[in-house]
Amino acid sequence: MKGLFFFVAVVTGVVTYSQQDAQYTQYMYNTVSVNPGYAGSRDALSIVGLHRSQWVGLEGAPETQTLSAHAPLDEDKKIGLGFSIINDVIGEGVSQETSFDAIFSYDIKTSQQGILSFGLNAGIHLLNIDFTRLSQYNIEFDQSNNIDNKLSPRLGTGFYYYTDKFYAGISVPNLLETKHFDRSSGGSNAASFLAKEQMNFYFMGGYVFNLDESWEFKPAILTKLVYGTPLQVDMSANFWYKKKLVLGGAYRWDAAFSFLTGLNISEDFMVGLSYDREVTDLGNTTFNDGSFEIVLRVELFKRFYEDCNCLRFF
Repeated sequence: MKGLFFFVAVVTGVVTYSQQDAQYTQYMYNTVSVNPGYAGSRDALSIVGLHRSQWVGLEGAPETQTLSAHAPLDEDKKIGLGFSIINDVIGEGVSQETSFDAIFSYDIKTSQQGILSFGLNAGIHLLNIDFTRLSQYNIEFDQSNNIDNKLSPRLGTGFYYYTDKFYAGISVPNLLETKHFDRSSGGSNAASFLAKEQMNFYFMGGYVFNLDESWEFKPAILTKLVYGTPLQVDMSANFWYKKKLVLGGAYRWDAAFSFLTGLNISEDFMVGLSYDREVTDLGNTTFNDGSFEIVLRVELFKRFYEDCNCLRFF
């Protein structure tokens, strides 16, 4: 029962203190989901959908879907508006978390090329825990511990600075440390644990180098800090050929290697794929075939914005 590892802490009474945000490899195409200051920076209506299947072959492994859209509010491009939906499922439906956020950003021009954007996101978090789905493992549990459509608020913020070649940002997508469920008062077989949202701090940065008339090179970094968990550091290197084809790789410190590719089918439509392979003991198991992501981006109404720099590498 390969998927059983995930449920051991839940059904045996282990206390869980913190929860992390969903993980992405292609965060560079999904930036608005982790930093609201990014909203409107693409100078177009940018619509992005992403699907991630983690640890394929491992029963009950996480799956994540996101859908976001954002755009400048007017031709001055000082205000950006958008939304983000994130759906995270673990254990084939045992745990499902869905977040809905409205996003606002305000830009301040700091130089001829530089823009500093301040962002806010606000919304709701929906949690479902269905222990009845564990019956296939013949585990005794108290179904009264199920959680049905529990709502909690979300509030986050972020700063994002960028030029034509450089970007850097810092953000906390959710400042509210909500307790999702407390210790059960049930019997000896009841789940007994505490799950609490922790603030996830993100820092990102990257720079684009022109290698020649055809090739651009972008090294980038993303770090995520959550209290009580190891520091996560993603380092990536991507090459862009004639503003059409992206080829690159990434390394998540002490966790995984990744291969990334993307194709701008047109100025308005992009598709990206990635594959992760764990470097931990979990990655060496025969039933773990790695993690896969696919991302689609459509950008519309570019003609409404003057000096649109839409074909940008971030």
